[in-house]
Amino acid sequence: MIDATDPRWLALALDDLRLEGYAVIANFFDRRLIESTRPALYSAHDDVKAAVGAERLARAGELGVVRIPFLFSDVFFEYLRLPPVLELIDATVGNTAILHLMNGFILPSAAPDKNAETVFQQSFHRDFPRYMNGYLASINLFVAIDPFTKHNGATLVVPGSHQQDVAPPDDYMRARAIPVVADAGSLLLFDSTLWHAAGQNTSGGDRLAMNIQVTRSFFKQQIDYVRAIGSAKILELPERSQQLLGWYTRVVTSLDEYYRPEAERLYRRGQG
Repeated sequence: MIDATDPRWLALALDDLRLEGYAVIANFFDRRLIESTRPALYSAHDDVKAAVGAERLARAGELGVVRIPFLFSDVFFEYLRLPPVLELIDATVGNTAILHLMNGFILPSAAPDKNAETVFQQSFHRDFPRYMNGYLASINLFVAIDPFTKHNGATLVVPGSHQQDVAPPDDYMRARAIPVVADAGSLLLFDSTLWHAAGQNTSGGDRLAMNIQVTRSFFKQQIDYVRAIGSAKILELPERSQQLLGWYTRVVTSLDEYYRPEAERLYRRGQG
């Protein structure tokens, strides 16, 4: 466990990321931000259910996933401007990286084994399912909104399973998987090629978390956040937040957009 108050935290985290595929950093997020995120996540979850409908969400095979949470509360934009978050991004996937996704998770409690492997996030998987000869193309920043414990579904990671061309055998992953036990406000940083899964929550209460995946700028986002959020809202944000949301990696749709002066181009020079 690395502590964010240690001046060596970044170097230690990068070493763990390279060797084990993940790092756990305690005291990474301000308590006030975590406390304000919790009700915002519940409210966003209700808004998503109202917008999409319970039937469509059930058909998607997801469990408590909240997509595009910043549509419903500005508190989620705060994570895109935190200096330690930006330091990690710069040191791994670079300062032109973009947000592949930001999802909230409300993992409900269930009887033991009731929901095991019936939804995607509870089976072992990689969030970046491509092997590129060791090239680090994507990282995940997993935010513990609630404490992660063995009983409330703490994320399971398979140490050293990152950057492999062939998936480890299923029985190997089950035998080697470790639950990431951490306090609220901690960060689980991992190489997106690391094999992992949500644990089983049998605590009697929900377990809240957020997953922020950031990729090199030349990979497509899971959702076109610029179109989803709208230009007016994005232009209110700091330039670095605009960069992360994909404002400078937009695809042109006409000759007029293609031949604009460089300062007005949708795809900024040097993005990769």
